[in-house]
Amino acid sequence: MAQLSYDPDVTALLVVDPYNDFISEGGKIWPRIKDVAEANNCVPHMKQILEAARENKLRVFFAMHHRYREGDYETWKYIAPIQKLAWNRRTFEFGTWGGEYRAEFVPGPGETVASEHWCSSGFANTDLDNQLKRQGIHRLIVIGLIAHTCIEATVRFAAELGYDVTVVKDAVADYSDEMMHAALEINMPNYASAIVGTEEILVALSSVRSAASAAQ
Repeated sequence: MAQLSYDPDVTALLVVDPYNDFISEGGKIWPRIKDVAEANNCVPHMKQILEAARENKLRVFFAMHHRYREGDYETWKYIAPIQKLAWNRRTFEFGTWGGEYRAEFVPGPGETVASEHWCSSGFANTDLDNQLKRQGIHRLIVIGLIAHTCIEATVRFAAELGYDVTVVKDAVADYSDEMMHAALEINMPNYASAIVGTEEILVALSSVRSAASAAQ
């Protein structure tokens, strides 16, 4: 595989759903993804990549799931199964610890938080596409949760909109190895231009800084 290379003028890191309910001990969903997330060091890798993106002046965007509020779905005629689960479990409930960013992933100054997505895609019914295009971004490096739902749906939608997408396979997690396999090895290769490991991304991001220094 050719060495990865990213132009910081057109590339951004997209962080999907780093809520406490997903990736912190005590979170509502953490027990379901803990085995897979700990096996591939998902959370430490997410943290490494975010820090590297910031250090190397890559723009950072956040695509966050809708935080549950009382009455959200009560007037809806049709509710997707995944939304019914969020309703029943009060997942990412607004005003609670579970609905807050894990501390290491709180957006920093100048970073963009798109409007919250109601189902799985970070693009559907949000302003993410507009925010990216307004800043000249058309390449994405994607990390976060969950591989076969929000990550896959966001990557598919990004491809439909014309973005070039890289997924970091050990900076995502899922409920089982089988679901990870389906998302990363069967489905997303149809939409992502690259599916690579954290080490490769960190090397690529360090080269962004080296290129910028050489140009000065």
